[in-house]
Formats: sequence, structure tokens, C-alpha cells
Amino acid sequence: METLKITELIARAPWREAVTYRESWPHEYALSRKDGQRELIEAVCARFRAGEGIACRFFNMRNTYLFIGDYKYWLMTHWDDIDLDGCPDDYVLNRARLYRDRRDFAIQPGDTGRREDYPVNPARSPS
Repeated sequence: METLKITELIARAPWREAVTYRESWPHEYALSRKDGQRELIEAVCARFRAGEGIACRFFNMRNTYLFIGDYKYWLMTHWDDIDLDGCPDDYVLNRARLYRDRRDFAIQPGDTGRREDYPVNPARSPS
């Protein structure tokens, strides 16, 4: 099988709009099995394992994000716990457009996700 670059895998993925946070923090997702995105999720996991992820917060929840192009990507399952061969369930890969400001690294209460509503006092960097 041809090995594709991660950007080619991302471009080929059938991204679908997520219902959660639709109004306040719009994002998309793709599924490992249902959407046939095993190779993409493997590539993302490899990037995380190589140390390319950046630890950030989504309000009080910590996660690791991968920044590629105009999007940030994150998994719903920790990459070390993903077993694409042994698990019959779908793994979820999410992505959201970058805002190119501090909210890409720290989201705080009152931030709606809309550019015009960026808080007057930006969040401090996560510690």
C-alpha cells in the first residue's frame, strides 16, 4: 500500500460537523472504522508519540493537540491507548480551525469561540 503524507490523509478524510459545541466551539471529526480513517489515526498517533503534540486545556480539561496547517487536531482516546487491531470500536479524531491567537492554547469561561467575543483579559498560558 502507498504511504501517504499526513496532509494527504487529512485532505482525503470525510470530515463531518460535530454536534457538541456546534454554537460555541465548532469542530469536525472523523472515525477510524466507520469512515475508514485507520491510516490517518495511525499517522496522528505516530506524531504524538514523536513528541509533536502540545499540551493545552479546553476549559478545565487537559488534552494534547497537533497543529497542522489551519487546524488543531486531538483524539478522544489517549494515543497510547489506541489499539486499531484489537478494538472493534471507533476512535474519534477531532479538528477545529485555528484562531491564531491565545485561545488555541487556553480557553476560558465566557469565551464563545467567536473571534468578536475574544475575552478582554486573555487566559494565562496553561501551567
